[in-house]
Amino acid sequence: MTQTIIRNPSFKHFGTAIALICLVVLLLPDPLSNAATPERNAQPGALAAALEELSTKPQFRALAAEAMLVRSIYGRSNSTLLWSTRGRLSGQARELVKILRATDELGLEPSAYSADLLAATATQLGSQSSEEDYAKFDKSLTQAAVRLLSHLHYGRVDPAAAGFELTESRHDLDIASAVAALASSANVPDAVAAAEPHFFHYSLLKTALRQYRSLAVDPALTQLPPLGKRTLHLGDAYDAAPALRKLLTAEGDLPVAGNDAVDLSPTLDAVLVSGLKHFQDRHGLIADGTLGATTFAALRTPITQRVRQIELTLERWRWLPAFQTPPIIVNIPEFKLFAFDTTADRVASMLQMSVIVGQTNPSKRTPVFLGDLKYLIFRPYWNVPRSITMHEMLPAIRAHSDYLERNHLEIVRGESDGAEVLKTTPTTIAALAAGQLRLRQRPGDDNALGLIKFLFPNAHNVYLHSTPGHGLFLASRRAFSHGCIRVSDPAALAAYVLRNADTRWDSARIEAAMHDSKSLRVDLREPIHVMILYGTAMAMEDGRMEFFDDIYGHDRKLEQLLSLRAVHSAAVSR
Repeated sequence: MTQTIIRNPSFKHFGTAIALICLVVLLLPDPLSNAATPERNAQPGALAAALEELSTKPQFRALAAEAMLVRSIYGRSNSTLLWSTRGRLSGQARELVKILRATDELGLEPSAYSADLLAATATQLGSQSSEEDYAKFDKSLTQAAVRLLSHLHYGRVDPAAAGFELTESRHDLDIASAVAALASSANVPDAVAAAEPHFFHYSLLKTALRQYRSLAVDPALTQLPPLGKRTLHLGDAYDAAPALRKLLTAEGDLPVAGNDAVDLSPTLDAVLVSGLKHFQDRHGLIADGTLGATTFAALRTPITQRVRQIELTLERWRWLPAFQTPPIIVNIPEFKLFAFDTTADRVASMLQMSVIVGQTNPSKRTPVFLGDLKYLIFRPYWNVPRSITMHEMLPAIRAHSDYLERNHLEIVRGESDGAEVLKTTPTTIAALAAGQLRLRQRPGDDNALGLIKFLFPNAHNVYLHSTPGHGLFLASRRAFSHGCIRVSDPAALAAYVLRNADTRWDSARIEAAMHDSKSLRVDLREPIHVMILYGTAMAMEDGRMEFFDDIYGHDRKLEQLLSLRAVHSAAVSR
């Protein structure tokens, strides 16, 4: 997908409305580059006139590509209409219009496909309608189909514009052929669904979207009265307890009461506390059953915001390529790692563990990108990053003469593990500050990387590793690192990574390597795809819905990009 917006300096400033519109068009994904070359002969009659209305202005790059694709579709059909015959709309046309009007159930916006206008036109077309009327409708429905399949398969926004480095080529759907097939399909809903990601958890999320849309009809559901500065515990009085029960029941955290009974007790009883714990667990909070400020804020989050989280995560699912081999996935806001045994995203075939990710400071965030895990190192050195050396280590080294020795740090010359170790002198400290030497920590139980490091070479110098700071995993919000990802069970991850190694690596051998006296690098026979991703909504196989805080603001940024697309659509429609 194109990343022009990142590289093109002409879009650094947005002084005019035209510049804004141009920017937003460039944010659209570009799966259309796989379109067939359009017929160069002019289209005859009414259809040719309708096609002339398509935008070909170069500043509207995505629309020009879309127009070219629409023309190519009609070129393949010898300029015949796709959606009507002898003055009658096809059943496929009517089915597709129904789908377009219900695209909000897919996390999309019906207005992006002129759904209401197409529906109104479809009801008006009849035997008295002109050839031009049918041709205009045909062109518009084909254009809507092109846009819909593109959005479902590739997403509406280029992930690069959102700051995500998902660089794998995804021109794997021939949209022209898919639209042509759609026009004659015996099952239009299935033909449309075929363009969507085939991930199981994507389909679960679509189901959850319908559920939460139905909950959002009642905005009072989350409008609990202010809690104040109190923290409530089991047995405490709480006048809004009935309203809280209603909310927790609606979201599935409490079972539905039998015989339509309504519990009006103004107390945090054991059943209500159990429901609170379930709610807290689903929202990445400490599941202690107490009602404090953090839990109360999550309870009062409007359901419409939860709907939007689901929609934004569906968009990100559409950015992902199909899994060709079992991957390792880290979901940053969930603080969790998933290692797949197969390419199917089913919990039964996953190793799961908690992780610690980068801090919320923009310079210390864990980036979203793809990589290939190629080797791991037992008993690794920690090569201290330059920024940490300058801002954290050097002041301590200068203030405390024994700082290096106490923390098993050493100043070295060279890049390899066999680099020359230098004595600590004012001269070497000055050279370290000047960037001529580097700082590293010796392998050991207190090494910042722990006892295993998992390498998937990348420009960010981010990797997976163990840690001596196990207490940090007790926190519910685990954004503590400088960007690398700390794993809670490194031995289990090592066993997973080495499961197909040339020699057998059982738990005893892994444990011995972790506590040996020297470092050991083990290269993998085949690399393992690693995907560092970001989703704040996750539908689980047991039916529950989990939500996570937007710790890096990526939801807000994607929301802005999608809003800019809406501005673009409105401007073009005028």
